[in-house]
Amino acid sequence: MAEAIANSGPLGRDPHAPHGAHPVRPGEIAIGVIIGRTSEFFDFFVYAIASVLVFPELIFPFVDRVTGTLYSFALFPLAFLARPIGTQIFMAIDRRHGRGTKLTIALFLLGTSTVTLGFLPGYATIGMASVAILALLRIGQGIALGGAWDGLASLLALNAPANRRGWYAMVPQLGAPLGLIVASGLFAFFIGTLGFADFMSWGWRYPFFVAFAINVVALFARLRMVVTPEFTEMFKSRELTPSPVVATVKAQWRNIIIGAFAPLASFALFHMVTVFPLSWVALFTRESITRFLVIEMVGAAFGVAAIVASGALADRIGRRSLLGYTAAAIAVFSGFAPQLLDAGGAGEAAFMVLGFILLGLSFGQSSGAVTSNFPKRARYTGAALTSDLAWLFGAGFAPFAALVLAKDFGLIAAGGYLLSGAIGTLVALALNTELARRLD
Repeated sequence: MAEAIANSGPLGRDPHAPHGAHPVRPGEIAIGVIIGRTSEFFDFFVYAIASVLVFPELIFPFVDRVTGTLYSFALFPLAFLARPIGTQIFMAIDRRHGRGTKLTIALFLLGTSTVTLGFLPGYATIGMASVAILALLRIGQGIALGGAWDGLASLLALNAPANRRGWYAMVPQLGAPLGLIVASGLFAFFIGTLGFADFMSWGWRYPFFVAFAINVVALFARLRMVVTPEFTEMFKSRELTPSPVVATVKAQWRNIIIGAFAPLASFALFHMVTVFPLSWVALFTRESITRFLVIEMVGAAFGVAAIVASGALADRIGRRSLLGYTAAAIAVFSGFAPQLLDAGGAGEAAFMVLGFILLGLSFGQSSGAVTSNFPKRARYTGAALTSDLAWLFGAGFAPFAALVLAKDFGLIAAGGYLLSGAIGTLVALALNTELARRLD
């Protein structure tokens, strides 16, 4: 993948790089982007899976399992609420101390918050303090994710040849299914090889320890790029430097709002095919959790292929058109697909594969919608804020809302949340003529 990118287009030499400097190849940017996003999404999915399989039993044993899962999902959005705060804090650090310092602090905060979750005592040990600690660490993850924005995805998009923008836009999105595959594989291994008591005692903690190790590797991989003279010059020449958050919001609030809603369908679908189905299977079916995690891994593999395909399709028909078509397809999917979760193993597999294919096609171009809507001077900070809000509105409350709707009104009602995301995308694309002009 990186080699194909590195050998395509005119990016092999940066015209703004200092004379005599080693030219920055697009494959280098792509590798850094994929490593960074995979590590972030791995942290994200480790927590998400534990919020279904572990925290209801460990932190909320004083209520029934469904209520405990809803309590766990109520804490889930805290990271998304904290992300814009983290963006503001770390943009200030970036302006004063540089991108390398910002990334180091942010990723160590992310890794520390995540690995500390692996040592979390349960309610039986410290009572309600376990709930408070879980909430605090979840907020820490969100603040850190807000600071982990490195600008590499924007740099990749800005350097893309005009006829390959869709291809380059999909590269950062590969981190999501790759992170899910690794996280699901780890949990499937420990659940499949340990008894319930051992898994709840210590087995579930190991994926959180692995997350810290992956974060350290990702930190050095990203620092190796963003602090070099070549990349520093590229960031400056493309005006990918942090602007004050408040000033950016005042000047670009329309673009931020529209940009947050344009990819809403894919962000809503994101949790509808990852976290929510796992909760439904765990609570309301007798299906093996290990087996379903394997189905998720297979679905995520289809998602990887669909993300790659989205790059070719977007370059052929336009990113805006692809976002619109996939939003319409997601709207149709929302009307029948959730019921497949109640149709046995074959239905679950069909739901996951179809869902991940649609997710890959739409999510693969969502970063293009976020990045392309800003003038250069505001792109770095504006893209970060837009991404924060898109995740908050589209994904932050999805597991809780979908489970409440499905529990009270049946699985068909869970599709209503997904439908609202598809409508949000279609409305945003229709209203934003500037976005339409830039994406096409």
